[in-house]
Amino acid sequence: MPWVVMHTMTETDKKTINADRVAALVRELLVELGEDPAREGLQRTPERVAKALAFLTEGYGQTARQVLNGAVFQAYLNHMIIVRDIEVYSLCEHHLLPFYGRCHVGYIAKDKVMGVSKIARIVDCFARRLQIQERLTEQVAQSVMTEVQAEGVGVVMECHHLCMMMRGVEKQNSVMTTSVVLGSFRNDPATRQEFMTLINR
Repeated sequence: MPWVVMHTMTETDKKTINADRVAALVRELLVELGEDPAREGLQRTPERVAKALAFLTEGYGQTARQVLNGAVFQAYLNHMIIVRDIEVYSLCEHHLLPFYGRCHVGYIAKDKVMGVSKIARIVDCFARRLQIQERLTEQVAQSVMTEVQAEGVGVVMECHHLCMMMRGVEKQNSVMTTSVVLGSFRNDPATRQEFMTLINR
């Protein structure tokens, strides 16, 4: 029986999905939709979907600390660090349709900083789960705050939701924006304004 392994885990922590079972369920779904899973274009679709879902939900087998992989360094700084325009791709938990966009993350260090690529990896860790944008934004902010024990954190996310574009109200140009500010970003209006100004340049 083939199994699909979730990525970026240690050997002892690997999570798997039953790819045969997922493929069988996709095959049943195709029949219920009126399709013939035996026709040429669909013969391997159930297996492809199983592999795609394993990748798109690999965040269930990860934690922020694991994806950081020790890349937190002593640095006695007290200024703002921002990574803008991190691509976000996730699946809406209500309709299993994608939402996508960009995320801006900023924090003020006290005595620790993280590797710049690790901020993007934290975003992916939580985006590769069934999500709502509001919770995703909160999880990224709380994780950055915890892992570097920051003085403050700000996260802003701007996304297009296919569940709103392809179905329902069918609004093609709508963008949902969510923000979470913690610590000094919440308590100091000047810090918050500096962050918002920098990410909107």
